[in-house]
Formats: sequence, C-alpha cells, structure tokens
Amino acid sequence: MKGYINKVDTKRLIIMIFGNVFLGMGISIFKLSGMGNDPFSGMVMALAECIGMTYANFLILLNLVLFVIEFITGRRFIGAGTFVNAILLGYIATFFYNTWLNLLGEPQLLWQRVVIVAIGVVVCSFGVSMYQTSDVGVAPYDSLSLIMRDNFPAISYFWHRMFTDALCALICFLAGGIIGLGTLVSVFGLGPIIHFFDVNFTKKLLAKEGHGTNPL
Repeated sequence: MKGYINKVDTKRLIIMIFGNVFLGMGISIFKLSGMGNDPFSGMVMALAECIGMTYANFLILLNLVLFVIEFITGRRFIGAGTFVNAILLGYIATFFYNTWLNLLGEPQLLWQRVVIVAIGVVVCSFGVSMYQTSDVGVAPYDSLSLIMRDNFPAISYFWHRMFTDALCALICFLAGGIIGLGTLVSVFGLGPIIHFFDVNFTKKLLAKEGHGTNPL
C-alpha cells in the first residue's frame, strides 16, 4: 500500500476525482431524460426502488459485494479510484439529479429528452475518460469484464463487457427499470466518444502522451 501511495501523484488523483464528478453528472442527466441509463446504473436504480432503498445507498452495498470479487480475483485493478467511484458516485449522481429537477423540472417533450440524452453521452464520456485514463483504480463493476478477460483471454474484452452490460440490462428490465435510447447509446455509443476525449484531452492533461495504462 505504501508503494502504491508513493507512485500515485496528486495530479492523477485530482483528474480521477473530477472524472467521477462528471460521470455522476452524466448519470444524472441520463436519468433526467427518462429514456434509460447505462445498464449498470439502470439496474441499480431499478433494484433500489424495488427494495425501497435510495440509489446511492444501494449502490454502495452492491459495490461492496463486487469489491470482494475484485479483491479476490483482480486485486491489481484496485486503487484510489475504486473507492471514490464505489462510495461517492451514487451521491454525486443524486445531487446533480435533484439539482436538475429543481432548476429545470422534468422534460416533457420528446425532442427535449433526446437532446438531454445527447448531452448525457458527452458528459458521461468525458467523465469516464478522466476516471479511467488517470489509471488509479477501477470501479468494482468495471473490473468484472477485465477479470473475465484475464481468465478467458480467447474471448475479447468487448464481448465480456457486452455480457455484463446485457445481464444488467436484463435485470433492469425484469425489475421494472427503463430500457430505452439512453441505454442503447450507453452500450454502443460511449466508446468512440471516450476515445476522442482520451486522445484530445485527458492524455494531454496528464502531460504524457499515451500515459495511463487503461486496462481496457
């Protein structure tokens, strides 16, 4: 642990924290659209509503279970970003969602919802780029597909991630959650935009081209 702390510089930690703030903001924007979140967030929201817990509190409990798996099978993916994401992301998303509701109210027209989804895509992608490229720990859920890739290398990371996302989407649907445009865009559209921000912003901000051994 001491060696890990010594090698993580303040700049990367700050970038990771801001990445999680933008990621939480993006999740809140997707929720505001009413057209579905990313599969994992949508599943958590649906299950939390089913059992009568807040999204943020249920997310911490679920992340605790997933962290045990990460600790046992993918310890190398654990870092400061793991804990910031697992503990704070739900509260960040809830804060921004309540803020949007108070300032803007719920969108009523279809075109407004579509525009909000588009904004959510950009904000989420920006947040994921900063959080992942800072390379200071992977969230428990994100680690699952990486662990599966390491244990089943014959199958590409893309299919492992598609499997975990599809499973979350199915559980979300069965729990009464929303599967819609936001969900589809999250699954198929975030990757290229994240890559755009990686190349044109985050890596340059880190001042090392190609820095950040993103495990993806």
